[in-house]
Parts: sequence; structure tokens; C-alpha cells
Amino acid sequence: MDLPDSVDLFEESLKSLLHNCSDLIVKHANDDLNLIYFCDLVDASLVNNQLLSSLQQTRLEPFSMEGLAQSIPIGQTDLTCEMEQVIILLLRGWTVVYKVGHSDAILVNTSKQPKRSPSIAEIETNVIGPQIGFTESLETNLGIVRSYIAHEDLCNESFEIGEITRTQVQLLYLKNVAEEQTVNTLRQRISELEIDGVIASTLLVQLIEDNSMSIFPQMILTERPDRVSFSLLEGKVVLLVNGSNFAIVGPSTFLDFFKSPEDHYLHWNIAMFIRGLRFLAIFISILLTPAYVAALTFHYEIIPPSLLVPLAQSRSKVPFPPLFESLFLEVTIELLREAGARLPTKVGQTMGIVGGIVIGQAAVQAGFTSNILIMIVALAALSSFTTPIYLMGISIRFVRFPLIIAAGIWGGIGIVFTLCLVLMHLLRQTSLGHPYMHPIYPPRWRDMIDTVIRLPFPFLSARSTFTRTPNKQRFNKNQAKQKKDIDE
Repeated sequence: MDLPDSVDLFEESLKSLLHNCSDLIVKHANDDLNLIYFCDLVDASLVNNQLLSSLQQTRLEPFSMEGLAQSIPIGQTDLTCEMEQVIILLLRGWTVVYKVGHSDAILVNTSKQPKRSPSIAEIETNVIGPQIGFTESLETNLGIVRSYIAHEDLCNESFEIGEITRTQVQLLYLKNVAEEQTVNTLRQRISELEIDGVIASTLLVQLIEDNSMSIFPQMILTERPDRVSFSLLEGKVVLLVNGSNFAIVGPSTFLDFFKSPEDHYLHWNIAMFIRGLRFLAIFISILLTPAYVAALTFHYEIIPPSLLVPLAQSRSKVPFPPLFESLFLEVTIELLREAGARLPTKVGQTMGIVGGIVIGQAAVQAGFTSNILIMIVALAALSSFTTPIYLMGISIRFVRFPLIIAAGIWGGIGIVFTLCLVLMHLLRQTSLGHPYMHPIYPPRWRDMIDTVIRLPFPFLSARSTFTRTPNKQRFNKNQAKQKKDIDE
């Protein structure tokens, strides 16, 4: 639809298409110039002090809309003759400069979107390293990433998702480092989306991941710019969504969810120790409570004789079988965790501490559970908090429940059978077409030096084969060794 020749018709058309919005402002300037904008979306000082002042002072002979657009001292300007483009940019906070008798209009970016300043990352906290986290502003997040990677090969492509929300999405990758097929795969999935709207990256990732039915996340959601930067340097692809403070990183492996950027800030032996603790915590969180249920229900012979008497005394007043007892405590822990997360910060912390102590002591005194099981469940819950990525922590907690039920019904055989089903499911998963269990399956021993373990930096000169990057070297290992020999 082309622009009307009359300002009255133009105004009527806009109000008709926008359903007579009360905050649409039409301001008349000199020489039949008109400014049209939404008062609650624009920066009023920018419109009045710069745009309007510039239009009143500019005199062009001969007059042209192109020349007028070039004289406007505001960064982003565009020239259009399409009403659809005018509507879209008006709703994003742009101002329309229209002159009677001309078939095109000038669009000026005067938007003032509500946003907050970058602050400390709340979910993915760290002790050593950058503390800054992403915000809900797409421009701010893109600027933060560019401050980390100031290189011309950092490419960004813009997409618009949602027929109603028209959410802006930025696709980031490093040219000649990211695999072109991976970029094309993500580009195609975004382009083919047909949906009314996407409000946050947590919704978008469910629409583009390989298997939306899996309980395990296949792409990382992070609020840490340093994690995003490390991922880009590895050849991965990143999505930034306007209105969301979480970036989407892919492709990702199962082991990537247990790695932290902080592992590279610490000395290699300390980082290896901490990473080993995380992997140990996975097994504790998943297997400790099911092993307790299986041992007390079917396999008393595996319990050391020195523990039989304390266990018997602890369970002497409990009228329920171990399966019901453990499920009761696990559900109670999950309720306390969820209540603490939904309540205000100070109240939530008090609820978690006081509620856990009071309910645990009351459950023991009432005979609902034993002291030993409370310690086991508490240790399993504590272990689940060591996972750096929140979504994977939820998945680990979820897997524990079918394992407990299988242990209560079939004992150790049930645990092994359920673990095999989980492992088979993980082996079948992919992330943007890449194997999810890399480097365990298919086995890539060289890639384990920075996944399962963490070796010194001279051993990390080559990028992982997981991303299939055409640029396989991070740095020249021989030069680093020569420099070390010179220093010595």
C-alpha cells in the first residue's frame, strides 16, 4: 500500500490501520512538514530538540526528501513509500517525517524503549571473572558482545519473528570459524517459524531445538557474555532476542551444560578438581536416593554390617516403605525449593532454611521418615545445585523420580534398566544436527581434554571437532612453547 498524497488522508489511513490509537501524535512543522509518532515510544527530547529543530533550520534548493534525510543529525534514517513499513517502524518508536505532495516519507529512529542498565548475572553467578550479565535490551546485549569480540569477522543477521509481536532476533557467529551448515540450519529454522509471537528466548529455543519432547535441553540458555564469547570463539552460533536477558548458544553437548567459563579463569589443576566435583555431584544427585531405596527394599546384603544397626534404629518408628518415605521427602524438598524461588528474595531464603529445618525435624519426630534418609535427600538436593546451567539442573532433578520409583519396584535391576533408557535417549539426541553426547559418543579422545577434564592451555591449541569448524586452531602451540622457552 503506497502513501497517500494528502496529509489528511495519510493521518486518516494511519489512525484507521492503528485502530484510532490515542497516543499517536501528529505535529505540524514548517514548509508543510509533519511529524508522526507514538508519544510513549519516542524520546521526546530527541524529537523536540534535535529532529524538529533540524527540520526548521534546513533549507534545501531544490527540495528533495533524500537531501532532507541526509541533513537530519540522527544516526538511523530510512526512506520509504510503503505504508506497511511506516506502521512497523512507528510501533518500534520511530518518527515519520512526511511532506505534502511527496510519495515517500522519512523514518527516523527516535525510539526510547524501556530498559535497565547491565548488572551482575543473577542465575549464573561466579567468583572469578566478569560479573556483568545481559539485559532485556537487544542493542545493549549486542554492544556487550562486541566489546568482548572487537573483530570484523563477528557477523550478525537480523530476523523478525511473530506476526503480532514482531520480535527482533540477532543471529551471531564468527565468519570462517563457525560452520556454514550450522549457520544455515539455524537461519532456516528461524525463517520458517510461523507463530503469533515470541516473547523470550526461552520460548524460541523450544521452537528451534531438534527434539522438543526431550526433558534435556539441547541448546544452552545463558545470561553470561563471557560464556557467549567463549562459544563464538569455539565456532558456535548465538541468538539474542529482544526483551530477553538470556542468549541461546548452539550446538551444545550434554557435557557443555556442566562446564563454566570460570574453569578457564582458574589454574588448570584447580579447574579440573572443581569440574570433577560437578560430575561426581551428578551421580550423587541421581543415584544416592534410589540406591537407598533399593538397598532397604531388596538388597540388605550390600549394606555394611556396621550400618545395619543404625539403619534399623532409625527406621524402627517409620510405618512406610522406603519408596513412599523417599518420595515424600523428595517432593517436600521440591516444594520448598519452588516456594523459595517464587517468594521475594529475603522471604524466600528464610522459607528455604526455616522450612527445611522445621519440616525435617517434625517429619522425624512424627515417624514419617528417618534421620539417615533426610541426610541422603539433602545431599542429593545440594548436589543438584552444582550444575552451572539452570535448565539442566531441573532435568537432573526430574530423572531422580523415575529412578526412585524403579528402585522401589525392581531394586537394583530397576535402577540399571532406567539408567539404560536414559542413556539410550541421550545417545539419540542431537543439537542442530550434531551428536549430543560428543565426545563420549562418537568417541573423540582429543576433545576430552577440555570437556571431561581440563588440561593446561598449551594442550588446548586446537578447537573441538564438535563444531566442525574450518579454522581448527585457537593459537599456534609451537610459538607458545618457544615463548615459554625464551622466558625460561
